[in-house]
Amino acid sequence: MPASALLEMRGISKRFGPTQALDDVTLVVQAGEVLALIGENGAGKSTLLKVLSGAHRADAGSIKIEGKSYLPRGPQAAREAGIAMIYQELNLAPDLSVEDNILLGLRGSVGGLLIRERQRDRVRQALDDVGLADLAPTEIVGEQSVATQQLIEVARALASDAKMILFDEPTSSLPQRDVQRLFEIIERLKQRGLGLVYISHFLEEVRRVADVYSVLRDGRHVDSGRIDDVTDPEIVSKMVGRNVDDLFPVVPHQPGQKRVSVRHLQGDPYPRQVSVELREGEIFGVAGLVGSGRTELCRALFGLDPNDGGEVRVDGRRVYASVGMRMRAGLGLLSEDRKGEGLAQDLSIGENITLGNLKKYTWMGLLRYAKRDRVAEDLIKRMEVKAHSSHQAVAELSGGNQQKVAIARILHQEAEILLMDEPTKGIDVGTKAEIYRMMGGLASQGRTVVFVSSYLPELLAVCDRIGVMARGEMKEVRAAADWTEDEVMVAAIA
Repeated sequence: MPASALLEMRGISKRFGPTQALDDVTLVVQAGEVLALIGENGAGKSTLLKVLSGAHRADAGSIKIEGKSYLPRGPQAAREAGIAMIYQELNLAPDLSVEDNILLGLRGSVGGLLIRERQRDRVRQALDDVGLADLAPTEIVGEQSVATQQLIEVARALASDAKMILFDEPTSSLPQRDVQRLFEIIERLKQRGLGLVYISHFLEEVRRVADVYSVLRDGRHVDSGRIDDVTDPEIVSKMVGRNVDDLFPVVPHQPGQKRVSVRHLQGDPYPRQVSVELREGEIFGVAGLVGSGRTELCRALFGLDPNDGGEVRVDGRRVYASVGMRMRAGLGLLSEDRKGEGLAQDLSIGENITLGNLKKYTWMGLLRYAKRDRVAEDLIKRMEVKAHSSHQAVAELSGGNQQKVAIARILHQEAEILLMDEPTKGIDVGTKAEIYRMMGGLASQGRTVVFVSSYLPELLAVCDRIGVMARGEMKEVRAAADWTEDEVMVAAIA
């Protein structure tokens, strides 16, 4: 082992009840290096970083930082040891100022007195280091963009004199221009000699930022090496334990006659006068920048947000804007906000899957639990959800498995027109391929799929047609084969 290793984790194991989340895992990070931690949802990536950052305590194994034993008693102890964790879901106090957020948990007093000016200098330096020199420390964090809040998290890590920064899916909610900005900052941090661990399901991101990689599968370390020495298909096969011939599998299907007609649909403020037709057996992609009105379009179509004008017709019949009526007409919505809207986190997997359509399990006003559980178990197997049973709490599942449960819910609803808003967000490449295949299968059955995504390669590969949203309007619709990524971006910023 090189003497310069900044971090050594050896034989790390962690069990949660009957689940072996980590099993004898090794991870080594050098100073001035970015290590990509790769694996499917549920492979143990986040658990490993939580052990390192003090949120969990390992059942077995050892950790060394700069050759010295390290056993944090909690996140604060980890932070004081130079380990900073930046989660996918930001960990900031939105009602406090930028300065207060950066200084939370830092020791900045002398003799019990707070030296405010000394602290402010520290804050200004940290903000300057992440390219936010023009941001006033007194600004309220909750009033900043998601990208700025993420950089404030990085500034907070730098203010604590972090030796290592751990990034868990940092770009999942960022537009492309802010992704590039984050990459530039990561490069500067690497040049300063920090060690960085980067989790991402986007392999092109991994190649952009990482020097080396480690792959976890089912809680075990299966491979490590330099990122330039391995191909994308090789990485994917190591992740899933089998060969993956196609990252974008396409199931043959043939779009048919018009099923949904949208005319001059108006929301408040989005969508704006959107008119579009959707066909049976079609995967219709919706592209656009963050804030372009893609999500608002789905919500208006489903009746979740008011329709201030226009009309929606399904199979020639006008359907008024209420969730109940739109559901009875065959529409189902997969929300972009999986935790806030898509799933009831406190309920079981089976309850989440079946809650929207319980009538089929009732008899004389009584719920037939056994029948409901059998159907839920069948859907769990069909969607390949990694869970003990339908009675397991959905909150205990990984993000990818939660997404499968959310999709199972609208399948159980027997929706014929599926509005899928960012269905592959935060999902590993193996699960993405399963979702693409599932959408193709639904289209082959004659169902209509509306596929909203920020990731252009998947839209271009999977969809039959793509419409581009900008400022709440549907700017242009073409066959997917007639678009290029550059052309989509030009339309998106028009």
